[in-house]
Amino acid sequence: MTRDERGPATSLWTLPDDATTAGGHPPEPPSGPDEPFPLSRQQDFLRMVDGGDDAGPFGPRYTIVGGWRVTGPLDVGALRAALADVVERHEALRTSIVRAPGNAHQRVRPPRPPRLDVEDLPLAPADRERHAEILLNEVESRPVPMDDNPTLRAVLGRFAADDAVLVLAAHHTGVDGWSIQVVLRDLALCYTARRAGRPPELPPVRQYREYVRWQRAAAGTPAVAAARAYWAERLRGAAVTPIRLDRPRGAQRPDGTAWYRFHHEDDLRRRVQAYATSRRCTPFMVMAAAYVRQLADTAGLDEVVMPTFTPGRRPAWTLDMVGSFFNLLPLRVRTGGADNFADLVDRVRGACLAAYRHEIPFVDLLGVAPELMAAAAGEEHASCVFQLVQSPFMAVDQRVGDLTYRAMRRRLRSQERGSQIPDGALWAVEFDAAGGIVGSVGYCRSQFRADTVAALVAGYRDTLDRALPA
Repeated sequence: MTRDERGPATSLWTLPDDATTAGGHPPEPPSGPDEPFPLSRQQDFLRMVDGGDDAGPFGPRYTIVGGWRVTGPLDVGALRAALADVVERHEALRTSIVRAPGNAHQRVRPPRPPRLDVEDLPLAPADRERHAEILLNEVESRPVPMDDNPTLRAVLGRFAADDAVLVLAAHHTGVDGWSIQVVLRDLALCYTARRAGRPPELPPVRQYREYVRWQRAAAGTPAVAAARAYWAERLRGAAVTPIRLDRPRGAQRPDGTAWYRFHHEDDLRRRVQAYATSRRCTPFMVMAAAYVRQLADTAGLDEVVMPTFTPGRRPAWTLDMVGSFFNLLPLRVRTGGADNFADLVDRVRGACLAAYRHEIPFVDLLGVAPELMAAAAGEEHASCVFQLVQSPFMAVDQRVGDLTYRAMRRRLRSQERGSQIPDGALWAVEFDAAGGIVGSVGYCRSQFRADTVAALVAGYRDTLDRALPA
């Protein structure tokens, strides 16, 4: 869709006029299976950073990609049928979004089998792990148009009859990082049923349109009003702490998103976990405190506002659903007067717990703190989100039927082209089941140089190492 077809482009971090705020008591969306229904507040968030071109969140490179090593006697025909089962089960995998000015909506389309590409890779066992990651990066660099039906694609690289890598890619407007793990879980169960010669027997699942309906009905509740009041007070006079760009916005040309990947040794992971236990907090709070310290020291600040993504899986019945649920929460932390790292960790812990209790979609939060992103949208700066990857469905050597699945979380190969980030940078860390901490920083190539990102990660590693007891 061109800029002219969808009307004037909105500026960065600006909510479109037709995205009703949470207190506006919007009408109930239609409930019929073929009726259009409104966007969720998370999808309205994506419209805020939409420039109307292919580089934004509605372009073909705004994708979610997951990879798994699969061992066992894989039946390609059963896999194709199981993929079709999953697309039929989850409406979000076949939903289109229309961004017409004043009438943004989405519509579920009839189920169709997704595309499955099969590539034979007859490699020696010693070379397979490296090539599996190369294939995963290659698939991530491929476009997935939002208007495809379905928006799910699969690539199977076969090393041998009983050893393969499976890569799933979907458009991020309807699928988040948690969802891609749900897709794999249901795919494994459907595949096992197909191999047994019976239809898949899965419990009923609720659909994304039901979440949209619940979200809009909850907009006027006392709980949401209390959350808005909390953020209005908490963020009074605050702005997200940005990082400096290598190139000013006026000199930038769209150049895609690169991903810098890294690994920290297992000793650091153990130290983070031990320190978190001693402070009665989560490992994320410890790692976030180190990032807050780095931001404060770099810019000479006595206060930091750090944005982080949460899974947004509330209420609990959303846990098994496929859709876009993530929320962006700003953690406002005073760094002045924190004489030691323990004090800072305690402040981050308090900020996190309060933010989680008052979690609302970011577009509604901006309604009470409209200047929050001002500094991050300037000519010389952009935001950097810091998050810990979370999903309860991560397959780690999980056997389902006659196949074993292992999620490829230990990705160490950086890449020049990958899944799109509309603006700034996204920093994600995860504890590796095989040991250590794996992480990635996605960044807009037109805004940052690779050596700047590498130096940022190295500085963070030193900050965390110095802060923790040996």
